[in-house]
Amino acid sequence: MNPAEFDNIARAERDFWWYRGMREILFRVLDAIELPGASRDASVLEAGCGTGHLSKSLEERYGWRMTPLDLGREGLEYAREYGLTGLVQGNVTALPLSGDTFDALLSMDVLVHLEWGEEVRALSEFARVLKPGGLLVLRVGALNALRSRHSEFVRERQRFTRAKLIQSVEEAGFQVERATYLNSLLLPVALFKFRVWEPLTRAPVASGVKGVPAWLDRLLCFPLRAEAEWIGRGGSFPIGQSLLVLGRKRGS
Repeated sequence: MNPAEFDNIARAERDFWWYRGMREILFRVLDAIELPGASRDASVLEAGCGTGHLSKSLEERYGWRMTPLDLGREGLEYAREYGLTGLVQGNVTALPLSGDTFDALLSMDVLVHLEWGEEVRALSEFARVLKPGGLLVLRVGALNALRSRHSEFVRERQRFTRAKLIQSVEEAGFQVERATYLNSLLLPVALFKFRVWEPLTRAPVASGVKGVPAWLDRLLCFPLRAEAEWIGRGGSFPIGQSLLVLGRKRGS
């Protein structure tokens, strides 16, 4: 990812509508999940932790023993400021960690930054470091038609379809338990912005993580909160801007 984006994320991820809404969806899903052994003391890797804000939130909410890992030194410096320990600098395609170590692994919007085909190596590494029966929670950007000026700025290299992601996850050694698109209700708005408005106005390549008026922030967050309620009740969406997959490492 573009190192310049870390500062933007650090300023926005607590309050910005997209981060708030996507966290609510993730928490509603995780609230219903049981990890192997004692869930309150589970060992969990966040592969591609960015600033560490999510790792800190998971630690506080669930009592998990988090290991935040990121390739970028810039993100890990923010993670230290959050008081996180056990930080690891490393590449998700060659994790500097022992096998069969973690009860769960989360990777949020990381695979999109890998070159086409490199996600296979990353998923194989995720399977290697998880214990048998360990939980994989994976979120990625969906649909190449939704590539934007923001995608270019953060150096996004690929996006996924549900079928492709499920196939890749299963081939890496996981049994997929759930797969759904996310950020679906705002899809018409996104398509207009990315495919019509940005080309028409010749919008420059720039981060999309920027403040908006409070009323607009609330308005944009509302559809994500509605999705959190639906997905939390077991629902799913057939299309959307992101994909969430839950899987278990095969093995006894």
